[in-house]
Amino acid sequence: MEGIKDWNGRVAVVTGGASGIGKGIAGAFREAGATVVVADRDVAALERARAEGYPAYATDVTDAEEVTRLADEVLEAFGRVDLVVNNAGVGPKAAAKDLTIEDWRWVLDVNLMGVVHGVQAFLPALLANPHGAWMVNTASMSRFFTPPGYAPYVASKAAVEGLSLTIAAELEAAGDTVGVTVLHPGAVRSNIKDSLRNRPSGSTGGLVDFDIAQKVTDTDMWIEPEDAGAIVLRAVRNGDRYAFTHPNMLGDVEASFDGVRAAMTRYS
Repeated sequence: MEGIKDWNGRVAVVTGGASGIGKGIAGAFREAGATVVVADRDVAALERARAEGYPAYATDVTDAEEVTRLADEVLEAFGRVDLVVNNAGVGPKAAAKDLTIEDWRWVLDVNLMGVVHGVQAFLPALLANPHGAWMVNTASMSRFFTPPGYAPYVASKAAVEGLSLTIAAELEAAGDTVGVTVLHPGAVRSNIKDSLRNRPSGSTGGLVDFDIAQKVTDTDMWIEPEDAGAIVLRAVRNGDRYAFTHPNMLGDVEASFDGVRAAMTRYS
């Protein structure tokens, strides 16, 4: 569908919006003229966002009631929602053999159910918007490369892509004026390397924080959150189904499908 080019007077909500990619997205849409509501569970980051003039709400996306309350408060305060960005996420590392069920549940609760809760809470308001509206869900380039040590993360991000594409197909089939973009970030400087700071106390398991900079040592591969935000804004304005922060990785993505292509053509 056609994108939304003019954001003056519109209202956007970004989860995980007080730092990292979320903060970059919030900044891009605010600069474009939108009122941007930041939702996050990081208290210190929320205070910094408030100091910068963002309406900021403490929100744990793993709690469906908190996300529903966020939607209600945004509608009460601003009277509309034009964009919801389900971006909050965590990315600690552990081999599958070392994971506990608590590990799996926490990562999936944040990365997948956090998106589900955002969809459930905000989709009715987006559908009711007479001016058209948009949803952006953050997946990951890891969905194409399946790096060892990230089974819950990759599983959650692959699910986010599938969920997003299915919702987009349903909305298009119904003729609704709500667009959907799936964001696949690559190496973006963020706080995801410190994910465990937000894990509920008392939880146990094998997950550890890992700085992906130890793996992606090519400094040319890294982009800033503001760059990611500009890419998302462009995608929404152009009505793009996908937003990729690293289009230069196309060759690697194509290579990742060689096994699929070989399997599908082997006996044809």
